[in-house]
Amino acid sequence: TFSFLLVFVVMILFHPALSIYFNTLSSTESLTISTNRTLVSPGDVFELGFFRTNSRWYLGMWYKKLPYRTYVWVANRDNPLSSSIGTLKISGNNLVLLGHSNKSVWSTNLTRGNERSPVVAELLANGNFVMRDSNINDASGFLWQSFDFPTNTLLPEMKLGFKLKTGLNRFLTSWRSSNDPSSGNFSYKLEAQRLPEFYLWNEKFPWHRSGPWNGIEFSGIPEDKELSYMVYNFTENSEEVAYTFLMTNNSIYSRLTINSAGYFQRLTWDPLLGMWNVFWSSPVDLQCDSYRRCGPYAYCDVTTSPVCNCIQGFNPRFVERWDIRDWSAGCIRRTRLSCSGDGFTRMKNMKLPETTMAIVDRTIGLKECRKRCVRDCNCTAFANADIRNGGTGCVIWTVLLEDMRNYADGQDLYVRLAAADLVKKRNANGKIIS
Repeated sequence: TFSFLLVFVVMILFHPALSIYFNTLSSTESLTISTNRTLVSPGDVFELGFFRTNSRWYLGMWYKKLPYRTYVWVANRDNPLSSSIGTLKISGNNLVLLGHSNKSVWSTNLTRGNERSPVVAELLANGNFVMRDSNINDASGFLWQSFDFPTNTLLPEMKLGFKLKTGLNRFLTSWRSSNDPSSGNFSYKLEAQRLPEFYLWNEKFPWHRSGPWNGIEFSGIPEDKELSYMVYNFTENSEEVAYTFLMTNNSIYSRLTINSAGYFQRLTWDPLLGMWNVFWSSPVDLQCDSYRRCGPYAYCDVTTSPVCNCIQGFNPRFVERWDIRDWSAGCIRRTRLSCSGDGFTRMKNMKLPETTMAIVDRTIGLKECRKRCVRDCNCTAFANADIRNGGTGCVIWTVLLEDMRNYADGQDLYVRLAAADLVKKRNANGKIIS
């Protein structure tokens, strides 16, 4: 019997197919570089442990079953370990990563009271690395979670955006390079103002704008369509403003990431080819997706030459600069608005203008939205906030219209024009109408 048990234990420890993986770390345990111990999520999808690149050590997480490492989270990305001395442990009420001479290089940095229950660290099936009360085995017991501190990757069930009560903004930041996980130049952040939308930043400069959520997708990323195995959700309430996506088929791996070249991409694993497939990438083209490419009151269209076009009723502000394809100054009105006699031109299939200063009312429809715009002499344009079910909600602009382009499946935008600049037609009785 003893011989049988010994053989069984050896098989369990050294046979990969029979190995027992652990996903929790108690207050009496630790992970060290020297022992090469890792935590593995239930279902064996994710693995957390130490890895080395450029002769530096990091605590991170990756997909366990893939043939080559794909990292999805790094704890100490901007404070690496310079040697192979590293320990992850629970100290008091915090997770801490210790390096040479037991110097802390990373910590969950929580301040808690003296609770009686000990804490444990756990790697969940969805890739969320949490520290929780050992007696509470659900989200209510989470004291800290890696999902609140993403690096360059958004996994299913993770959220991008704000926790309004705490002010926490969850955003993505690129790696410095393909083998350097330190914070790079590009970040992807939600601007939770009148009509929330995401901005891709190149350090301090806006690089690309997602367009607002229109009930189905972000209007500037029309490629991100819902699929049979994937569901998207954008939440805007008193507690949070955030985007997330869920997988209805957990055998398919999909993730959003921002790479070191400044592209925000959806990647899906192709098991037949053994590689990540770029499902879509944004910006799609730097001609029309670059932030404010065409200036105020102009829109970008990749099917025209030049790609920048003035809105109907507008002319280039500086014709000479426009002719040499410097569109930054945009366009100006041909005719000043009179307020009482103005009308609207309908622009189809548009990515809505920047909404930072827009006025939003989700309780009214398009007809009432038009009436409000007519009554406000400062109103420059209006549109539906949500395109589902024929369109609901109201967005009103009272400022310059900027960063617009058209898409095959964009939405309608109504721009205010002086009566003289409206397209005039004759009806069946020969009467001229606008």
